[in-house]
Amino acid sequence: MEKLILNMMSWANVTEKELEEKGVIPTSFGEDLSWEYLCYVREHPASWTVPTRILYGSRDNLTSYETITAFAKAHGAELTVMDGGEHWFHTDKQMQFLDNWIIKGRSIR
Repeated sequence: MEKLILNMMSWANVTEKELEEKGVIPTSFGEDLSWEYLCYVREHPASWTVPTRILYGSRDNLTSYETITAFAKAHGAELTVMDGGEHWFHTDKQMQFLDNWIIKGRSIR
């Protein structure tokens, strides 16, 4: 999450000092940046202890493939990549892929 926030800050040309001074900064891409949230994320790193399956779109513009693969490896998560998928699955093709992925996951338990 910290990496995503830092990436968003970079996209918005916002420095940590500026975010700390202002507290909250709206961005042109519709997400507010929050100093309080950045601090929270840093103070509470993810502790993952449950079996996890991740569905990732190859055209995800928020989370890099390197970040998601590192997370999956660090936490023993199964990673499935949909070629052409985006961060938010919303097209008919993406939703069908998601439905099939969910069904497959239920059948292997």
